[in-house]
Amino acid sequence: MKRLFSILVFLQCTLFGLQAQTELTDYRPGMTAEGAVYFLPKTAIRVSVLVEKKVYTPGEFSNFAMRYLRLRDVAQKPSTTYRVVGVKQTAVGVADTSKAYAVKFNAKTVAANLALSDDGCLLAINAQASKTQVPAPFRSAPKVKTLNPRSFMNEEILAAGSTAKMAELTANEIYDLRENRNLLIKGQADFMPSDAAQMKMMLDRLEQQELAMRTLFTGTTVTDTIETIVTFVPAGSQRQVLFRLSEKLGLVDADDLSGVPYYINVEDMDVLPPVAEDPSGKSKKKQPEAGIYVNVAGRMRSTITQHDDTVMDVEELPAAQFGHVELLSGELFNKRYTTHLWLNPVSGAVERLEGEQPK
Repeated sequence: MKRLFSILVFLQCTLFGLQAQTELTDYRPGMTAEGAVYFLPKTAIRVSVLVEKKVYTPGEFSNFAMRYLRLRDVAQKPSTTYRVVGVKQTAVGVADTSKAYAVKFNAKTVAANLALSDDGCLLAINAQASKTQVPAPFRSAPKVKTLNPRSFMNEEILAAGSTAKMAELTANEIYDLRENRNLLIKGQADFMPSDAAQMKMMLDRLEQQELAMRTLFTGTTVTDTIETIVTFVPAGSQRQVLFRLSEKLGLVDADDLSGVPYYINVEDMDVLPPVAEDPSGKSKKKQPEAGIYVNVAGRMRSTITQHDDTVMDVEELPAAQFGHVELLSGELFNKRYTTHLWLNPVSGAVERLEGEQPK
């Protein structure tokens, strides 16, 4: 029994030592002295969602809006609301880890100059990779500086002993501003402007003062537009929830039921002819061939709709996953001539292929 126990302890220690020496690391493509390993991309949809945010702050005299200015339905509590005002779709390429290929460098080839993206996708051979066009980020319009209504209060308003009295005197001031504007328009004011430009300046000033003082009763609403990027990778023709919008919380995750859904529907446009099959009907496993593998991309139609099926945006985009992979023969990259190859970073398809005789 003691001997059996000793053997078990020895095996346990040996296994523990082996496990401690084993280190697992993520696979990474790239260049080595012997060759290179690269991915082909699959096409993702980059959706720019513009959400309008409105922040309402009640006025200091909102409780007296009905009594002194006859304004109905003036909110008494602060609130924040959100709504989607626009979406825009663009295609981007991401590495397809199921399409990994190796290139072996040797003396008979000149395909040693490969350009890879940051995530390992092949971009060019014997050429400078084209710069990927990234959509410019959304920039909201500059905020308009608002006037401080208290700067228009006279001494009598500021010296009032209660909020109700201040509201009453402020309302009287608003009525005086309206009367002065009407007198200017009718040409009955004590001091009439000398020309049209001065007339407009005086009317604008009176209107600004009234609007600023009205906010003490109606409150203020600050509007801002926020851009959020949602990336969606189509796996086939499908319709599914892209994101949800909560009127109180803004953009939320697709599985958060606090918001109403916005859908994306991706259709394979089926623009490529079917791949030829073996006429014998026998499927033989092909051995990897020498050369460069590239995508022959299909196309997709992507439609984004609201929860009530209102269409917000429709785009036709390239789709690497709705196409197939082809082999460019390694003979293109032998010593007889230099071949320059550029691949589309979004679809992995051949964008340009040039050859030149060596000098």
